[in-house]
Formats: sequence, structure tokens, C-alpha cells
Amino acid sequence: MDTTTNTNTNTNNAKVEIYSTPTCHFCHMAKDWLTEKGVPYVDYNVAQDMDKRKEMVEITGQMGVPVIKVGNDVMIGFDPTRLAELAGVKE
Repeated sequence: MDTTTNTNTNTNNAKVEIYSTPTCHFCHMAKDWLTEKGVPYVDYNVAQDMDKRKEMVEITGQMGVPVIKVGNDVMIGFDPTRLAELAGVKE
């Protein structure tokens, strides 16, 4: 399993997971944003990890990335304003 973990802190302590691929520009933007804001996250490379790809499709019904889970909330795509709200950080 190809998984990367960033271990900084966020204010609401919700688990942040991102389903991404290495070639996805918006995935890179989302991970850079999370790192910049100090939000811990687990990155699942769904180009290599078939179990996580299946999980992502079960959650969203589609194959587009990034898919970002913050606790029980799911966001498809990268929207910094919405992600800040979900992760409990200032934009």
C-alpha cells in the first residue's frame, strides 16, 4: 500500500484523508495546502492501491480525484475555503 502521512496538527482533530494520484495537479495543490496549514493527513495513492481506489468509488460513486475526507465529511475536488472550514483552520 502506497500511503503517505503528514503529522502536523489541526484545530478540530478530525482525521483527514486524501485519495489522490501522482499526476493529479489538484491533488498536489490540496496536499501542499494541507501541509502549509499544518493539517495532518493520510494520502492514499489510488493509482497503485486498488483497495483504496475501490473504497473511494464506494464513498463517492466516481473515479475523480482528489477526494478529501475530513472526519465524516467528503469533498470531491479541491476547494480551499470549504477545506479550511472542514479542517477547522484559517484560510
